Amino acid sequence: MLDFIRRHYYSAQFQVILVGMVCFCCPGMFNALSGMGGGGQLDQTVVDHANTALYVTFIVFGLLGGGFVNLFGPRYTIFASGFTYALYSGSFIYYNHYNKGGFTIATGAILGIGAGILWAAQGMIMISYPTEQEKGRFIGIFWVIFNLGGVIGGIISLGLNYHNEAGKLGDASYIVFVVLMCIGACLGLTLAPPSKVIRSDGEHVILQKYTNVLTELLEIVKLFTNKWMLLLFIPFFSSNFMYTYQFNKINGALFNVRTRGLNSTLYWLAQMIGSYSYGLILDHKGWVRKRRAIVGFILVAIFYNAGWVGATILQHRFTKINTPDDPNGLDYPGGIMDFNEHSRAAGPMILYFVFGICDAMWQTYCYWIIGCLTNDATISARYSGFYKGIQSLGAAIAWQVDAHDKKLMDQVIINWVFVVASLVLFVPVILRIKPTLEDPDAVVEKKFDQSLNDGDAEPNLSSISPDPIDKV
Repeated sequence: MLDFIRRHYYSAQFQVILVGMVCFCCPGMFNALSGMGGGGQLDQTVVDHANTALYVTFIVFGLLGGGFVNLFGPRYTIFASGFTYALYSGSFIYYNHYNKGGFTIATGAILGIGAGILWAAQGMIMISYPTEQEKGRFIGIFWVIFNLGGVIGGIISLGLNYHNEAGKLGDASYIVFVVLMCIGACLGLTLAPPSKVIRSDGEHVILQKYTNVLTELLEIVKLFTNKWMLLLFIPFFSSNFMYTYQFNKINGALFNVRTRGLNSTLYWLAQMIGSYSYGLILDHKGWVRKRRAIVGFILVAIFYNAGWVGATILQHRFTKINTPDDPNGLDYPGGIMDFNEHSRAAGPMILYFVFGICDAMWQTYCYWIIGCLTNDATISARYSGFYKGIQSLGAAIAWQVDAHDKKLMDQVIINWVFVVASLVLFVPVILRIKPTLEDPDAVVEKKFDQSLNDGDAEPNLSSISPDPIDKV
């Protein structure tokens, strides 16, 4: 029994599930809070500035995060980083009572440090622990567990604020978020060291054993000359840029607080559905990897362009939103909506749900593409840190665009332009994807051994050779 438990504990899939549970409690609950628009507050300006501070520090520590993870390991970096989420959520309790935003903005900056390191560790685990044939499914598994946090967080907000007429979250909601985030931080200590993790093919995770501070700094600098990272710069940059408009200008502006909670629940539920089903497509066994990349690309293009068509149509119906000084200032037919107003609320709520699917597909695709570039855990940590750092640069700019009252239709156009530019830049990366990154001799040897284990007396070597390298 003990051997059975140990074997499953050290399995790659269980470790991805564990890091998913950490992110369920920490980033997942943060997403539930953000998804309500303005962090659950009436005045979105303070949260805009807090998120700007968050993403500015996230840029730096996202880029450096892979180095921290390689030096100190994922267990302790995730444990320490998780508590920065709890600190940020707790700051809103102070804000509710004293209406001073300085503390919330400061904790946003601290959260950026923790989040940058946590996501580098998460990306390393999710990308490098599975085999090449499982990466889409493992990303989907993680995304389902992680976004279940957003779903549960939205349900909590909906339940605690169902009869809330104040328009903002009460202390009880924030206390629940803080407790769950602390639990998530402690779960980080349950992770196994990468060197002990075993993949489904029986191999240990690939890990460069020797590193130091200088090596990590040099390797991080080299990322800015890496052709793959440069091509993916705009797709990474735009991946969280879209949140500001979706959270603040659709959910935060058009709906009352209980409907925002419901929308947040549905948004993260859409992420769960979208990521897992999309991950299965990216792992389709009947297709070579390049074909899976092309099919994934087409699906992302269709869904995201459809989403921004819907946003353009919606945006033509209103030109300004409510503010604390003018709560009835929404220039939208009939004013702020409740989910009971089916004829008015259905369209915007469906659009918000579709954006949840779109975001899940985009994030899954970016991680899957990174997984096509390396199987090494050490390199994956650096690539994931680069992704989160550049992603945070886009988010920081987006929150400031919103804070300075950029015209709403302009925000739609900017987001759509980034989508189109990203799709163009994905193409040269897709065209150069190889069927496998594994050493061909190692692949043949592994399949030969497996064939013997399965009882084949005379295994056919021609049938177990690796796929030919694509030529471009």
